[in-house]
Amino acid sequence: MLKSTLIAVSALALLAATPVCAGQTAADPDERPSAVVQDYALAIADPLRPASEVARDPLRKPAEMLAFAQIGGGERIADVRPEEGYFSRLFARAVGPEGRVYAFVPNQTSARENAYGDTLAADYPNVTRITGALEDLTFPEPLDVVFMGQEYHDFVIDRFGVDVTRMNAAVFKALKPGGLYVILDHEAAPGAGTTVVGTLHRIEASALRAQVEAAGFVFDGETDAVRNPADDHSLSVFDEAIRGRTDQFVLRFRKPG
Repeated sequence: MLKSTLIAVSALALLAATPVCAGQTAADPDERPSAVVQDYALAIADPLRPASEVARDPLRKPAEMLAFAQIGGGERIADVRPEEGYFSRLFARAVGPEGRVYAFVPNQTSARENAYGDTLAADYPNVTRITGALEDLTFPEPLDVVFMGQEYHDFVIDRFGVDVTRMNAAVFKALKPGGLYVILDHEAAPGAGTTVVGTLHRIEASALRAQVEAAGFVFDGETDAVRNPADDHSLSVFDEAIRGRTDQFVLRFRKPG
């Protein structure tokens, strides 16, 4: 009992520390139902989370990310290209047994990553793995949230072969009116746009925003939770000098309605 209380208090403290930036509309954590805060705490404390993922929490800020994405119980969420499932596991616990998480694996990476999705589905009864074309993202039901974590820049790389305009249109169609499209990615240097997606694996936030808004989405906020001003944006995200500590942006878009 004491442990659960401490976890809930810890989660509340993290939520309260979430930076609020221009356009951000996430509810004040003090005004969120206590059950939601508890769900985040339980998601983070999930014993099924691998130790290697838990070790990344201080840099990945899971409580802040869940709050910014406005994840609630019973919601339907798609985690696009979840890979090993860092966020899918958090979402699965946060939405609870009445919710559903769709682990969407792109055709391009399915040979390696279908197994990850199947493991997630085996561990969590409310997770379903779906494999398909990013341009034809479809799900059995309308979604509350579509999330992409450090993947969008890959989809812009020419050799990945994705029509990003069609992908964003498919995300728009898959969401309920008022649904959210939340994107986490590695920031590029000012003016870089999409020119270093295939070399440094970074994309400029403003370039990504322009692409998403062109699909009909309305910008709904951003958070500095995983920003790192010490990153000068000159290195590949895989360079050991910066790996795991890159400057990252998180943008939230809303489907009108």
